[in-house]
Amino acid sequence: MPSHDETARAAPATDENILEAAGLLRAGALVAFPTETVYGLGGDATDDAAVAAIFEAKGRPSFNPLIIHLSSREAAETVAAFDERARAVAARHWPGPLTLVLPRARDCPVSLLAGAGLETIAVRVPGHPVAHALLNAVGRPVAAPSANRSGAVSPTRAEHVAAELGDAVALILDGGPCPVGIESTVLDLSGETACLLRPGAVTAEDIGTEVGALEIGDVSEGVRARDDGAQILRAPGQLASHYAPKAPLRLGCADPRPGEALLAFGADVPDGFARVLNLSGTGDLTEAAANLFAHLHTLDEAGVSGIATMPIPEVGLGRAINDRLRRAAARD
Repeated sequence: MPSHDETARAAPATDENILEAAGLLRAGALVAFPTETVYGLGGDATDDAAVAAIFEAKGRPSFNPLIIHLSSREAAETVAAFDERARAVAARHWPGPLTLVLPRARDCPVSLLAGAGLETIAVRVPGHPVAHALLNAVGRPVAAPSANRSGAVSPTRAEHVAAELGDAVALILDGGPCPVGIESTVLDLSGETACLLRPGAVTAEDIGTEVGALEIGDVSEGVRARDDGAQILRAPGQLASHYAPKAPLRLGCADPRPGEALLAFGADVPDGFARVLNLSGTGDLTEAAANLFAHLHTLDEAGVSGIATMPIPEVGLGRAINDRLRRAAARD
C-alpha cells in the first residue's frame, strides 16, 4: 500500500495546474479533481498499472468497477456501445451527475480491471468546469472513483482528499466545495429494461419516459455471485455498507444517547445532542445533499460517540440522501 503519512500537494485549479495534472495522468500518476458530485481519484483508464494503483490507494475490492469519465458523449461512444435510449438520456443530462452502464464498445481501450472484467462499462461526462478542462487536456478516458478510502465518507472538499489519501495521490486540484455533494445517479441501460441502480441528483422523475420502462433497483439488483462465491457488481456504489463515517450512524432518531451528535433536517430540531449540524434548516433537499458528506466529515472529526439522523423525505433527491445514509449505517 502507498504511504498515507504525508499530505498530498493541493493546488488551485488554475489553467497551469490543470495542464500539470493532465501530464501526471498521462504519465501514469493519480490525480484528485473536483466534479459536481464529489472529488474523484483519477487515473488513466487505458493504463492497467494506473487503474491498479487506484484500487490500491483506496483499498477498493477489485470486483467493484470504476466509473470512466470522458469529455463528451462522442468520446464516451469510443468506449461504450450506445443505443437510442442512451443517446436520448445523455443528450438531456450530460454533462451532469449521471452515470450510464452500457455494453463495452468493440475494441474498447479501457482496462478490463477498471470494469472488474465485466462486459459492461460505467461512463459519465461530468459537468464541473475543472473536470471538463482536465479531461479535455488529458485526451484519454479517466477512471475516477471517489477520492477516499473504500467504504468511507466521500470527499466534497480538497482537504477531505488530503486527509484520506495522503501522498498516494500526486496532486489534488482544489476547485472548492462540490456543488451537488453526493455521487452520480447510476442508470443501467445494458439490458432491455432500464434499471436505476443508484439514486442521485438526476432522479427517476428526471429520467422520465425517454428510456422506456424504468425499474428501480436495490442493492441486491446490482450484486451477483460467481460460481466460486465471489461477488460481482454490475456498477459502482452497489455495496450494502458504504459511505460510512467512523462513528456509528443511527437513522431517523430523535432520542439522544450520551455523547451523540445529530444530523438534523428542517426547522424542528430536538434538544439534548452533544452537537447538531443541520443539513438544511429550511428543509431544502438540494442544500441537504450538498451538505451531507461535509457534515459527516465534520462530525467524525469532532470525535462524537455516534451520529443520529433525522428523517429525510423519500421523494426526489431525498431518495439519494436516504440511500447514502442507509448504506452508511449498514456496518459489516
